[in-house]
Amino acid sequence: MGLIHRKDPDTKVARFPSPPSSEEKDSFTAAHHGHGSLDTPATGLHRGLKSRQITMIAIGGAIGTGLIIGTGSSLAKAGPLSILISYSIVGFIVYMVMCALGEMAAYLPLQSGFTGYAARFCDPALGFSLGYTYWFKYIIVTPNQLTAASLVLQYWVPREKVNPGVFIAVFLVVIVLVNYLGIKYFGEIEFWLSSIKVLTIVGLLILSLVLVLGGGPDHDRKGFRYWKNPGAMKPLYGTATFAYLGTELVGVTVGEAQNPRRVIPRAIKLTFWRIVVFYVLSVLLIGMLVPYNSDRLSFATKTATTGTSASASPFVVAMIDSGITGLAGFLNACILIFVFSAANSDLYIATRTLYGLAKEGNSARIFAVTDSRGVPIYALGLSAAIACIAFLNVADDSKKVFTYFVNLVTIFGILTWISILVTHIYFVKARRAQGIENHQLAYVAPFGLYGTYFALGFCIVIALFKNFDAFVYVKGRAGGEHFDYVNFITGYLGIPLYLAMIIGYKLVSKNKGWTAETADLYSGKAAIDQEEEEFLANKAAKQGGGKTRGWFYRTFVAWLF
Repeated sequence: MGLIHRKDPDTKVARFPSPPSSEEKDSFTAAHHGHGSLDTPATGLHRGLKSRQITMIAIGGAIGTGLIIGTGSSLAKAGPLSILISYSIVGFIVYMVMCALGEMAAYLPLQSGFTGYAARFCDPALGFSLGYTYWFKYIIVTPNQLTAASLVLQYWVPREKVNPGVFIAVFLVVIVLVNYLGIKYFGEIEFWLSSIKVLTIVGLLILSLVLVLGGGPDHDRKGFRYWKNPGAMKPLYGTATFAYLGTELVGVTVGEAQNPRRVIPRAIKLTFWRIVVFYVLSVLLIGMLVPYNSDRLSFATKTATTGTSASASPFVVAMIDSGITGLAGFLNACILIFVFSAANSDLYIATRTLYGLAKEGNSARIFAVTDSRGVPIYALGLSAAIACIAFLNVADDSKKVFTYFVNLVTIFGILTWISILVTHIYFVKARRAQGIENHQLAYVAPFGLYGTYFALGFCIVIALFKNFDAFVYVKGRAGGEHFDYVNFITGYLGIPLYLAMIIGYKLVSKNKGWTAETADLYSGKAAIDQEEEEFLANKAAKQGGGKTRGWFYRTFVAWLF
């Protein structure tokens, strides 16, 4: 008998398909997959992430300096209407990616995350390439966030007084400690850090709306004035992609989530409204408050390329233009929290991604070993050791090289979305071929394969043209024009690296990938079903028939927190 599971308190019961027997499952895996993932107490994660922590981490992972600072450079390059359109389109694409990921994660919440889905539903070569490119991205992004934290602190402590390396060391020790303490403490700390992020963005949105309506010290009702003069669009079109990178973090947490088949779909459903409120509304209000040709905005975008501070935020530009001063220090403190949270979660992602690779047999088995708290200590140790390259930024002559590394790995974020969407296409075809219908799933992507194909097409276009400015000749030091080959190489080298790992894996392993009939939809599912039954039974026993949170909380509060 399959597991009886409610998709939501107000929805009908959905019955999961009964998996094959253990003998059938083992013979299937041995015959068709040829690789065994480690699954012993010494290599298992703990499901310690609560519902409120998952939902908050889901939005907190996507709220960072890209939203609070990066929107300024996008506005200066493209104009208010352009970035509104860009953020709306990319926001919808991100929602499609999250829906695709949610359908797979709710059916089979693997500890190896979406790299495991790629390896099992599509092709082990895709899982191999996706896992390593994703890990490369975060072992570079983590030290970059540590460097950003040291730059923020220079607002109060100049580098002439205290070497930035001191702050980098302190932050690195703290985030390693948080990750080492276990998922229980990591989840709680990230919950409160993400809550501060949300409150900061909500406060800035409310303040921005007040300023738009003339409630600032200047009492100037701006409205859409700047959409007329200097205009709503510029010839150069901006991109919103990198502000959304990291949203897929929830796919990494499924292996440590309590009751994932209830929690993950809920987090995915709420993603749409959070994108609308936090991203689309933010760029709309900023576009109404700050003209794209503002001198202060031009200075802010130059500051954003040389450091990370409140002065680089378009929200600060809007405050100053409206006559508000003195909030830069407060906003700088908020940005410091943003950066610290990002560094903390980035190290978590790097650790769990390397752990997932080891679980799938694509890395040294020692990286799948966990301690008594369910922490992959060796994967954490290696990822933390690599994060020490943040100290390269202490020296001015190495900053440029480090920036090239960051530019190189950012393309991997888009390639991750593409991989998730391709995997979802294979997953849907496989479950249909193996007799698993929509009504048997805890969550189904609302737009089905049509939404996945739409998002996949747009992601491919973005990957190919995200660095289109590299094809434009730029002025050199001598005044002449030349092709920006450095920007071109760092912007696109990630694509051939990604493809080379897929091709190389297939050549070495001789694996042809899975068909809809041979894709493994059942291995490990029975154990997950049993875990969920036990969790729900324990939860029901603890509640003892007590009342749950009411309609007001679920409707007006839970979507935000």
